Amino acid sequence: MEVAGKRVTVMGLGRHGGGVGAARWLAQQGARVTITDQLPADALEESIATLAGIPIESWKLGGHDEQSFCECDWLVVNPAVRPDNPLVQRAAECGVCITSEIELFLSRCPAQIAGVTGSVGKSSTAWMLHHIFQAAGMRSWLGGNLGGSLLSDLAVMQPDDWVVLELSSFQLHWLSRGMRMPELAVVTNCRPNHLDWHGTLEHYRQSKQRLLAEQWPGDRYVLGGTLASDPAWQGPWPGRSIAAWPPERIGPLKVVGRHQRENGALAAAAAEAADCDSAAIAAGLAAFSGLPHRLQWVGRQGGRNVVDDSKATTPASTLAAIEAIERRAWWLIGGADKGSDFEELLARLAECAEGVGFYGATGPRLFELAQARWPQLNCALRDTLDAALGWCWSLSAVDDWIVLSPACASLDQFRDYAQRGEFFRAWCARLASEERAWH
Repeated sequence: MEVAGKRVTVMGLGRHGGGVGAARWLAQQGARVTITDQLPADALEESIATLAGIPIESWKLGGHDEQSFCECDWLVVNPAVRPDNPLVQRAAECGVCITSEIELFLSRCPAQIAGVTGSVGKSSTAWMLHHIFQAAGMRSWLGGNLGGSLLSDLAVMQPDDWVVLELSSFQLHWLSRGMRMPELAVVTNCRPNHLDWHGTLEHYRQSKQRLLAEQWPGDRYVLGGTLASDPAWQGPWPGRSIAAWPPERIGPLKVVGRHQRENGALAAAAAEAADCDSAAIAAGLAAFSGLPHRLQWVGRQGGRNVVDDSKATTPASTLAAIEAIERRAWWLIGGADKGSDFEELLARLAECAEGVGFYGATGPRLFELAQARWPQLNCALRDTLDAALGWCWSLSAVDDWIVLSPACASLDQFRDYAQRGEFFRAWCARLASEERAWH
């Protein structure tokens, strides 16, 4: 669809680049862009600064007004906007075309696309596949839910390139019916997540399944874990199923944990389906050294082994961290509630944790459940992350492990998981410094 001259409202500028990327690209293509966000300008200062010099026609910050949603041709929705949002529904009633940044990209991308989704592991799997493509001598682009936007790169992409897109359930939900889907798809797993947004597990699952349900017959896909035999995931899908590699077939990795070997096996199977040879697959996987705030060993602080797994925003992610650490540790669990079930996680912590510091909005519920069901678990309840860390630190000893793997979202106390991880690292350094001074 022609962009020039279109009246476009971008709903949700955000802090992670998607809204910024869409607004910049649309304005540069000649669209008349209005940006609207519920947050005030001072909270969006960094994102606004990146649009300096871009001809944005109108700014509506600190709240939305209905006029911006009805008097436009297109509405570009931030993926985090809930599907039942009344302003989006009003725009649809007015005949406005509802789209998203990722849809704008998919409909115009000249390259081959590999889409990666799943409840956990999608970021690592996407990065692994990107490294393999590069090792195979292919020009590869990485984007989607990882942050930023690839719209500005469309002009230089070629048909032989590969684009690896991490796709969230939110992004998949907002894609229009009949939209072009990736030619190569990877689903790492599907476990309860974001139920506060989706409402039901079925709605969440259906959003994930869109990556496969609307493929073309010549497309390919690979499923991880038990999805291939899960009745809720049995297709048949239009694409051709590719068997996942067994984790044992994966060579040495720089990252730890069986879950990372499973991610590597999925990336390897997808790469093989894209005609990468075994040497490129081995080289690409060996080059992957992990991602920030994802089970990342920070180092020794005050004699403790500190691990930043702030990206673990679901119980399933933290369970994977427990299996990867493979030793007793002090765990920091808590944050904003996404409607998750924590019973399996708490039962596992009762078996293997030295202690657990619960904190944040979910802290009281988790602490009360642990006290009632697993009284043997050494745990404490604190209001904030730093207070919970202080409790763990005061009881831990040299050579102990302290792990931030919250199993919850960060938004009760932090801007995002990255800010939470950096805060944790800084406080560990501070506690170690105070301890050295005291001694």
